[in-house]
Amino acid sequence: MLLTSFVPLLLAALPALGQDIKYDLAHNATPIFGTWSTGSKAVSTGPGFANPLNQTFIYPTNTGCSYSFDEDGHYEIARYRFNSNGSEPTCITGVMNWVHGTFDLLGNGSIVMTPFGDGYQQIQDPCGAVSNFIESYNDTELYQSWRIFLDPQDGPKLHLFQFDGTPVAPMFQLSATPNMLPTQALRNVTPAVQPALTSQKRSFEKRNAGERTWTPAGLVGLVVSLGTACAASLIL
Repeated sequence: MLLTSFVPLLLAALPALGQDIKYDLAHNATPIFGTWSTGSKAVSTGPGFANPLNQTFIYPTNTGCSYSFDEDGHYEIARYRFNSNGSEPTCITGVMNWVHGTFDLLGNGSIVMTPFGDGYQQIQDPCGAVSNFIESYNDTELYQSWRIFLDPQDGPKLHLFQFDGTPVAPMFQLSATPNMLPTQALRNVTPAVQPALTSQKRSFEKRNAGERTWTPAGLVGLVVSLGTACAASLIL
């Protein structure tokens, strides 16, 4: 039931894939490339957050999330968050999450992020049967749209909107040069993650989006991934 609820949403979005969005200074004041971070900017991608070789984390001083993008189409995400439990207020779950891979700027203004397959997360749940464990995290992520504004005090501010339009917390640019781990799989993972999209053209020239097409297999893969991600969030 949860999985099938995403199908109408994605099918409704398909006609828009052929409509190229025009980026301009009114809503995209600077290229998306670089490293971005929310709130106190305590969380940043790069070697100061995750060590994929042994699947460990370096805990930041505060919660938050960070995204990095380079001009060759690579991304990296670092997340540190706490999830509350309304029925059990003392059962607060902590999650450290790291993933990287390739991203595509679609012609309709959305972003698809496809992981290399070596992502992972640590979950600490004091009320769970297992209170502290590491698991793989390799969900393909779809962001409906993105905007960059100039904040008068903090400079460029990135707004991402998830597949259903839910906004991600605004992020401020830490650096125009992305702070990322090597842009390749950093540990052996089997099976490898398959790309969700088939490319006709890749373009990361400043604000221009590349033309992309959806394959039937890619659409099914993306639906399954989004359903899994939503199910995981309900559990947490």
